[in-house]
Amino acid sequence: MSFQQGLSGLNATSKNLEVIGNNIANANTFGAKTSRAEFADLYAGALNGTSGGAAGIGVSISSISQQFNQGNVTTTENPLDIAINGRGFFQLQANTGETVYSRNGQFKLNRDGFVVNGQGLKLLAQKWDDAAGGGVGDAVPIQLQSGLGAPVKTGQGGTTALQGVQLSLNLDARKATPAVAMDFTKPDSYNYSTSQTLYDGQGAGLTMDYYFRKSGTDSWDVYGSIDGQDWMGTAGAATAPNKLTTMSFSTDGVMTSPATFNSDIIDPRDGTSTLFAQLPINFTGTSQYAAGFSVSQLKQDGYTSGELTGIGFDDTGVIKATYSNGRSTNMSQLQLTDFANLQGLQPLGGNLWKSSYASGDPTRMGNPGSGVLGSVTAGALEESNVDLTGELVNMITAQRLYQANSQTIKTQDQVLQTLVNLR
Repeated sequence: MSFQQGLSGLNATSKNLEVIGNNIANANTFGAKTSRAEFADLYAGALNGTSGGAAGIGVSISSISQQFNQGNVTTTENPLDIAINGRGFFQLQANTGETVYSRNGQFKLNRDGFVVNGQGLKLLAQKWDDAAGGGVGDAVPIQLQSGLGAPVKTGQGGTTALQGVQLSLNLDARKATPAVAMDFTKPDSYNYSTSQTLYDGQGAGLTMDYYFRKSGTDSWDVYGSIDGQDWMGTAGAATAPNKLTTMSFSTDGVMTSPATFNSDIIDPRDGTSTLFAQLPINFTGTSQYAAGFSVSQLKQDGYTSGELTGIGFDDTGVIKATYSNGRSTNMSQLQLTDFANLQGLQPLGGNLWKSSYASGDPTRMGNPGSGVLGSVTAGALEESNVDLTGELVNMITAQRLYQANSQTIKTQDQVLQTLVNLR
């Protein structure tokens, strides 16, 4: 026995206690990963190797290995919090322009509209492309504009689901044709009416009223006024309102024509210019049953301008911006990254890692849930994967080992003292 074994044991155990202490200190750090000290025995080297009966000369720390097993996911209700469940890392742009990686999903907006972490590093994501239905291109910093979102004119914001105006209603088949001529100012000249707001190119709202007048068996005339004026701008005290269209129904109450028609609508503010050119008006789903008048659908695709009111992630990693006009826009989509050797990642502190020669370059990049990459949960965070109970037990064990190694040094000292005292 020599002092070497005991001293190396003290050094290794002290290092192990440092690792355990660091784990315990980060038990509440979101996205933190536990580490463990890995030991290796030591033998004195010789030209022809070491004999099987040789005593070792102690122990060393061969490595401190990071453990990337999944931490618990806890909800926070913060729209900019997001947790990864499975493999993958968030990509962040450091102040030097270098890309670093994190599992901590605590994000916020800075004054310039960038999505950043607690150290001000910018979150990277792909820009959203409506045509592609997802993120495209390289991952870049996410920046939101806080100014007014541009308005969209009715009839020009259409998608495959809605373009122009869409109305679905039921007209009571039991009603009779009004006895007086059609007149917007006389409620007894029509059977039913309903209204909605349409938007011009500057986002100004105008009220479009629809009037339904039974004109015969299984036939209804539709009239319209915009901001109180006839839709064609020609109706006056001596002029009958202009019909938008006539709807026809089969004997079983199903509409036979027209499902959709296009119409010009005059601007009520000057009475002459065309405000909406060939505006699509869709009556699909309208019926004539012997039941009360009801409106099941009344939609249009325009909207006014709006201020940015909020931002958040959804469960597919899409960053959505919401505006005061009730609209929401997909801005970007997160792109997670993964490595072949996670233990080779170099920890930087601040819940960050960087790639190294040992970890290699990222082997996978993709949207959450693609391939082996994990899914994401919006409004949640991944807790540290530290097992606090296990670490406390490890600490007790390490303390006993430290005491035992110090005892070998004490015993060696006593042996030497005995030799010195020989006469």
